[in-house]
Amino acid sequence: MSGGSGKAASRFLRTTGQHATIEPDAFTDGSFVLTIGGAEQSHVNLDRPSEIFYEYLRRIGHLVDLAAPPGEPIRALHLGAGALTLARYIQATRPGSIQYAVELERELLDFVLRHLPIPEGTDLTTIIGDAREALGTLAPDLTFDVLILDIFSGPEAPAHIATSGFYREARERLRPDGLLIVNVGDEAALTLVRSQVAAMREAMGDVGAFAEAGMFEGRYPGNIILAGTQGPWPEAWTAELTARGPHPARVLAGVDLDPFSG
Repeated sequence: MSGGSGKAASRFLRTTGQHATIEPDAFTDGSFVLTIGGAEQSHVNLDRPSEIFYEYLRRIGHLVDLAAPPGEPIRALHLGAGALTLARYIQATRPGSIQYAVELERELLDFVLRHLPIPEGTDLTTIIGDAREALGTLAPDLTFDVLILDIFSGPEAPAHIATSGFYREARERLRPDGLLIVNVGDEAALTLVRSQVAAMREAMGDVGAFAEAGMFEGRYPGNIILAGTQGPWPEAWTAELTARGPHPARVLAGVDLDPFSG
């Protein structure tokens, strides 16, 4: 095992008043699960960080793969750190990348870094604070190839972030061909997904949605990944992402996404 104690660890999070736990994955050697308030939040494979267990995170990883030529270092900003699964993935697949991670819970970030250390050589700057406020504290000329927002979960999304104004501020932090990736965890009615598609369309050049095919039928809760591009949605991405899965996968963009806008 390349890291981790092999035993369960727990930490109280003062900001949310919940307990976080990191424990070994009984089914995968070298892997650990982060649980917050009794709900699984992240899965990390310390031995093979390029392998992502959670379906929605694999879909985000596929989008990151398409954001630049394979293996090319990128500059990435993570709003919502979790167990830094995606930061580890980017370092494994794009060595030399420069990454920033913003997390509201100071105790959570300290807890994760202590028990699930970041691979040696990772260029990661961590920032404690609110996601939107953090955008304004970064150096004015600091821009990113990929900006990943992973803090939405159900209808209780932070109101100051779930807006077109926030997405405009995020776009200003992207390079000309940079990609905005937003994970939206929602209930079956997909109310939050619809509002975020509309908000992102006001701020970005175009928007695509990527998820398990049945999610778009609005019959059960789950995750839909929204991807905002600076220009038109690359048509080739639709076939590429669908083929990559996890299956069954579906990508909606353009007029196909119109029913989910507003």
